[in-house]
Amino acid sequence: MNIVCGLKLLGRNCVFSHLASLNCFLTGNPDSYRNFTGKGLRCLLDVPNTEVYRNAQHGSGRFCFHSSQLLEEKIPSLQISSGGQLPHHFPAWNIRIIRSFHTSPSLQAAPVPLFWIIVKPAQKLFAIILGRSIRKWWKALPPNKRELFKESARKNKWKILLGVSSLGVVFVMFYFTHLEETPITGRARLMVFGKEHFRELSQMEYDMWMELYKNQMLPETDAGYQVVETVVGHLSESNKDIPEVSALNWVIHVVDEPAVNAFVLPNGQVFVFTGLLDAVSDIHQLSFILGHEIAHAVLEHAVKKASLVHFLDFLSLIFLTMIWAICPRDSLAVVGQWIQSKLQEFMFDRPYSRTLEAEADKVGLQFAAKACVDVRASSVFWQQMELAEAIEGQPKLPEWLSTHPSHENRAEHLDRLIPEALKIRESCNCPSLSGPDPRLIFRLNMQRLLELAEAREAPNSTKQELSKPKLDFAHT
Repeated sequence: MNIVCGLKLLGRNCVFSHLASLNCFLTGNPDSYRNFTGKGLRCLLDVPNTEVYRNAQHGSGRFCFHSSQLLEEKIPSLQISSGGQLPHHFPAWNIRIIRSFHTSPSLQAAPVPLFWIIVKPAQKLFAIILGRSIRKWWKALPPNKRELFKESARKNKWKILLGVSSLGVVFVMFYFTHLEETPITGRARLMVFGKEHFRELSQMEYDMWMELYKNQMLPETDAGYQVVETVVGHLSESNKDIPEVSALNWVIHVVDEPAVNAFVLPNGQVFVFTGLLDAVSDIHQLSFILGHEIAHAVLEHAVKKASLVHFLDFLSLIFLTMIWAICPRDSLAVVGQWIQSKLQEFMFDRPYSRTLEAEADKVGLQFAAKACVDVRASSVFWQQMELAEAIEGQPKLPEWLSTHPSHENRAEHLDRLIPEALKIRESCNCPSLSGPDPRLIFRLNMQRLLELAEAREAPNSTKQELSKPKLDFAHT
């Protein structure tokens, strides 16, 4: 039972040491080549003059709040150099190969109140028993009684239709009477459970994670902990005009675990794994990712997902009873039940999860913009993930099979949102972004790497052709 909503990224490798080294070699600086060998994608984001926090002024806009100290002033060890890179002496930022890349628990259950978690299997079992009993009762009826029932149903078909329609109207009324407005976005959402139902569950979830990682928690004096604490504090301070942000007490927990993982519980407990600190290329990407996770908690996505799942599960009980009543054999009923569950999953559950992820991306980008973060780095992060997936040769599954948008679609979605985020950033009197766009730098570096790879493949192919024995057919 996990009360979290996160950026699920499965099977992503953030290191391309050989390509990154070649890219640094293309800069024409031998020192750069030596320094960046084995550093992975860090070199792909070699963006000059990205010191966006230096000499920043407090925002004077109505909805712009900045902390008393600027982010880089709080983290002197993380000053972004003129090359846009984080200092090499900070050990937490050394990128290493990660075989499993996800920023939410790999097995994520729908968060529902504990009572319904216990009752849910019993409800399905009752529906199966009821449907199976109806089927056996119908088979046991003599043929003449069956005909009488059929004739009675035909005579009262309008009454039956009215009853079914009334039941449908009840469900529709229940749905529309439990709609609420989502904070910030204003989008209508189904809220079956109250927020108070999730407070105890959030505490239970928190206790579970603390027990699991009690020996791996980094102390507050650790550099990685201080980075996360400062970023979260800066994001919350810059967005304190939002009641949902200021109402939560954000508590930081950094887990010394190589898995690339981060999530925020509904009660404001922030969990960040050191694998995530190793995976991001700069503080701007980390700020966006944590802004995304904070958005999940602020928008109450856990409660929204639980409400939809509960509503759909209740509806599915009717179909489950009908499946077991209509199917002539238990084996066919099991197949029908499996098909019904998969249809619900792929038609409702997963699309809704992707919608929540897109909403968290949008709001998280706004949080980052108000904190004077270089929001352009957000789409670069997902382009890195897409490139990592391609280089490792991992299969690219269709988006409809996942609970999260694909990396490509996510980057495109953020690219469409970045102009609006830049306007928000400007309205908050943030310092102007100096240097080229990191997205352009990433594309140019990728183009250079591809050209170099093609140039290296050409001589190899020529050598292979020269090594083949030449056959002379002149005399034949």
